[in-house]
Amino acid sequence: MCGIIGIISKDPAINSIYPALIALQHRGQDAAGAATYQNGFHVKKGMGLVTNVFSQKHLQRMRGSVGIGHVRYPTVGSGAAEDAQPFIATTPFGIALAHNGNIVNYFLLRERLIEKEFRYLDSACDAEVILNFLSIELMKRHPRDFQPDMLFKALRRVYHQLTGSYAVVAVIANKGLLAFRDSRGIKPLVFGRNTHCMCFASESVALDLLGCSEVVDVEPGQAYFIDMKSRVHHHQIVKPARGSRAACIFEYVYFARPDSIIDGIGVYEARLRLGAELGAECARQNIKPDVVIPVPDTARGSAQIVAEKLGVKYREGLIKNRYIHRTFIMPTQAERMAAVRIKLNTIRSEIRGKKVLLVDDSIVRGNTAREIIRLVRDTGASSILYAVYAPPLRYPCVYGIDMQTRGEFIAREKSVEAIQNEIGADRLIYQTVEGLVRGVKKGKMGFCTACFTGAYPTDVPQQLLERIEQDRRSCTPYTQ
Repeated sequence: MCGIIGIISKDPAINSIYPALIALQHRGQDAAGAATYQNGFHVKKGMGLVTNVFSQKHLQRMRGSVGIGHVRYPTVGSGAAEDAQPFIATTPFGIALAHNGNIVNYFLLRERLIEKEFRYLDSACDAEVILNFLSIELMKRHPRDFQPDMLFKALRRVYHQLTGSYAVVAVIANKGLLAFRDSRGIKPLVFGRNTHCMCFASESVALDLLGCSEVVDVEPGQAYFIDMKSRVHHHQIVKPARGSRAACIFEYVYFARPDSIIDGIGVYEARLRLGAELGAECARQNIKPDVVIPVPDTARGSAQIVAEKLGVKYREGLIKNRYIHRTFIMPTQAERMAAVRIKLNTIRSEIRGKKVLLVDDSIVRGNTAREIIRLVRDTGASSILYAVYAPPLRYPCVYGIDMQTRGEFIAREKSVEAIQNEIGADRLIYQTVEGLVRGVKKGKMGFCTACFTGAYPTDVPQQLLERIEQDRRSCTPYTQ
């Protein structure tokens, strides 16, 4: 769940890349990077937030009207500096590439590159694997006669070798800007333009910031190439099979900013509908609180609708320190737990002596929920009900969310009552899977719900899940 941006502009590209990365900072706080091109690549990347990685001196030396940027969210361990994106290949032409997603067959592809293609890889990031396969396929197709059609044919071979989720932006030196999306549309990618630039980003908020009036989704299996004369070429590299579309539903539950629109669905509006579904579920279970309080920030919209459905007061009872980052995407469990008390404080007058219904987006490991409930109970709540607008998370995500082993899920082999007791709630109410899909869905849109249902949209061998668990236990980063 990283964030990417790609821009070709009449002005220095970094002037747009930098603010766009800040707009996407919620998608990754572990590392950031950018690459621009003018008489060679100008690259800056490092560990930390965007504002910490780039100084004014760095921005001034990143020349060129075309470039890409990336914010990283580590899926295993804390990640390492060598895994920060973008990556550069020197042949053919010179290619800089950044990626959001997770290549399921990463291990096999990495071994093939090393043993059969004699490629040296100096990171544990699957973006480097994608870059090398793109480089290999372009080299096979007479690169001196570069044409967009030749690029799209090379991409078709790359698609056939990749299994998993990916949204990619790349700069091809002296040629232009490339962007493409996996054939099931698991990861989001949007295209926009204004009077001085054309750009691709993980979320529409980045394009809103840049003043793009024309914003469209890159379709699953589709690639765009914008040449140095700003001519737009696009091609359907792989035609998705009917019913194969599988956008990550967790984008709407938690990851995406509420002011984003992904695949034609407003994230905020989806969360309001999820609140309506959860409110109906609470009513079915005869839940009667004195007050409904959201766990900030993601659950605010849903909590308001839950309160309306139940006919009770909505109040802000938990106040977030805006200078603390998102705890879910912190690299370690210890950091997540320690951050809860620093991140949140209570408004006593809204909690003391009341039967409180807390509304949250999801429960993964249960530690954050436990700390929040303890905080509210210490404030003097007479009773604490905990309602979640996502269903129980039970299955590993292999597409780029930091939930990759069965042992990480509190709901894996526990009943709702057992989870309720473990987190210390007086009552726990979950959304149903059907309610989740109804709440988010628009038209014939299809979603990946694998972390809730175990139904993966791509082939996921059992050996892969075992390999991931093994690497997880040894804290070895293997991909982004």
